Amino acid sequence: MTSDETAPLKDVLPEFEEYLRGERDVSPHTLRAYLGDLRDLSSYMGMIGLGGPGELDVTVLRAWLARQHALGRTRATLARRTAAARVFTAYLYRCGRLADDPGALLGTPRQTRDLPTVLSQDHAARLLDTLEGETPLDMRDLAVLELLYATGVRVSELCGLDVDDLDGGRRTVRVLGKGGRERTVPVGEPAMRAADRWLRSGRPELATEESGSALLLGARGGRLHPTTARRIVHARIAAAGEMPDVAPHGLRHSAATHLLEGGADLRGVQEILGHASLRTTQLYTHVSAERLRHEHRRAHPRGGD
Repeated sequence: MTSDETAPLKDVLPEFEEYLRGERDVSPHTLRAYLGDLRDLSSYMGMIGLGGPGELDVTVLRAWLARQHALGRTRATLARRTAAARVFTAYLYRCGRLADDPGALLGTPRQTRDLPTVLSQDHAARLLDTLEGETPLDMRDLAVLELLYATGVRVSELCGLDVDDLDGGRRTVRVLGKGGRERTVPVGEPAMRAADRWLRSGRPELATEESGSALLLGARGGRLHPTTARRIVHARIAAAGEMPDVAPHGLRHSAATHLLEGGADLRGVQEILGHASLRTTQLYTHVSAERLRHEHRRAHPRGGD
């Protein structure tokens, strides 16, 4: 396999990285994934004797993806690597390094999406209603769980919130989402109470000069890190017992599912979650339908097999 120093794409990848950061404004996760995918493509090109980006064509791309399939890569990985190749070749074409865009000729592998694990409404209520404690960290943990479930925000969005983003009078929170898109999300009364208690009695005990305007803080006073927030969610769910172990994203899934089960409009849920595409939000309609089928089989006298 070709080393990074002799890889055919080594000179153009730093430029492409700046393009992704500056013009495409992709998330850090997408940036890392795309660059990793293209380093793999670069190694493959070196392995088959190609010398640079100008030798990329659709035959090479399809052969690379076929090799990924033979190596057992998942459909999701193949779909992402196809997307990375498309964005990359479009960039090369725009910069004049390719005479045409071979990535435009690639098909996208169909992905199978597993239904997300969600808490039932009873589980969510028991998790939040039984969480107690008088320490600053207890107050913070309740605020974390309440806000995640009440708003359906991503854990990175939660940890990025500042104190001024929370509007107690209007019971809303201002969220900066993917691609720098800002949205305003309603917050229920229990979550507002938990956040207010944290701000009045918990946050002042942990705040330091490093806290800045961060709404949620770690034990040493800095802005709460998403990894710590994930640990909080797992630990509190384990302590509650007898319910699925979901991550913060599972609370987001739960919030969306419960909104739809309660009769919320799909477009409204899309706005709350900050989905760019309604198709992403529609996944939760399948979750709700599956839960209804399960309840029907369990409870209806002729609902079994």
